[in-house]
Amino acid sequence: MSDTLPALKPPSHRVERRAILLWTLYALIWGISVVGALVALYVFLPATRPWIHPFLWILPPIYLLYLTRVPYWRYRVHRWEITDEAVYALSGWIVREWRIVPISRIQSIDVKKGPLQSRLRLATLKISTAAASEGGISIIGLDADVAERCSDRLTDLTQMVPGDAT
Repeated sequence: MSDTLPALKPPSHRVERRAILLWTLYALIWGISVVGALVALYVFLPATRPWIHPFLWILPPIYLLYLTRVPYWRYRVHRWEITDEAVYALSGWIVREWRIVPISRIQSIDVKKGPLQSRLRLATLKISTAAASEGGISIIGLDADVAERCSDRLTDLTQMVPGDAT
């Protein structure tokens, strides 16, 4: 394996379709929290009503639009792939981010499962490098078993790379 950056290529795998529900639930929880806080302020602090009232009319339709469109759009965009040379990930819904991490640069591999992810049998594969900012990849919405297999494969691949390319 060489230490040169692999060629830019589109990742071939989609995240799990259940990620749509995960992103919808995240947005729903966030939206209910924000609108709920504004309603509480409106009810319990009458002095805030003049500036909160417009937000209570504007935010719910925006959240509803977000809930019905963005999770599906994210699913259409998000892609990932692991090869013997690198990990590729494409993500985003407004700004698309295409990331490549060469196997020789990987320093840690984590599989994370929050409460909602565990319930939906999903996980996030987090691949870290030594770069201080934006030095890794997080692939959200993988099937939990797939994430574990990818973690094992990446561990094997990184052990085969001699030395440290960081």
